[in-house]
Amino acid sequence: MDALLQFIFSGMTVGAVYALVALGFTIIYNASDVVNFAQGEFVMLGGMITVFAHQAGMPLPLAAAMAVVAAAGGGVALNRLAIEPARSAPVVSLIIITIGASILIRGAARLIFDKQLHRLPSFSGDTPIRIMGATILPQSLWVMGGAVAVFIGLWLFFSRTLTGKAVLATANNRIAAQLVGINTRWIMTLSFGLSAAIGALAGVLVTPITLVSYDVGVALALKGFAAAMLGGMGNPRGALLGGILLGLLESMTAGYLSSQYKDAVAFIVILAVLFVMPQGIFGKKPVERV
Repeated sequence: MDALLQFIFSGMTVGAVYALVALGFTIIYNASDVVNFAQGEFVMLGGMITVFAHQAGMPLPLAAAMAVVAAAGGGVALNRLAIEPARSAPVVSLIIITIGASILIRGAARLIFDKQLHRLPSFSGDTPIRIMGATILPQSLWVMGGAVAVFIGLWLFFSRTLTGKAVLATANNRIAAQLVGINTRWIMTLSFGLSAAIGALAGVLVTPITLVSYDVGVALALKGFAAAMLGGMGNPRGALLGGILLGLLESMTAGYLSSQYKDAVAFIVILAVLFVMPQGIFGKKPVERV
């Protein structure tokens, strides 16, 4: 029982990170139908910028805030310089552009920073908290709390604000949104910036636990994409649940089978969702009007 609870704590921690990455996918997908495979690189940038800014003498909260703002600026630049000029291209072409952006950001990070693993100090110390025979790090609570806070914030944003509803209107019908006066170009820019900021926040929160280097973004992007698909692409509630479920699956696989197989779980989830339930847990079946 103690081992099971320990696996659950571990799975929820890493699952919260996947959920944050999946929420970033969801925001951009809702606004543009584009799957942004550069999302994992913004997680990496959040961790790396915070590490180097903190090492340079900047207080940790200020370094984290600067990393989030810088990543948001990178998301805006990605949209303005790469996505918006190719807006009329097929969606597949836009996805390939995001893959190219991922490679570019990763290469630039390798040149600007280094190839070493880095760690941030924990926000609330490293003394484990014991719960029913299992332990959980205080930083894990920061990660899980951050995922829940971002989810609630996005829910309020989409359901209670005019800007959030404008994002949903743009996703539903870009031309109709333009006809009623919505600046869809600004909405797209906002979506990319917000998505990148959420990714950077995930990087800041998880770096004290998992460490960060220039090449961690690829795996995070794939697993965040798997989580988004599992929950239902475009559904924030599905992104949160999909991330937690994927984290739990990985943790149980590592605990009861072998840690060598845990990274394969994400790919198995993608294949299972594609073959069995393409719309995901909370996704809606596509309906064509004629």
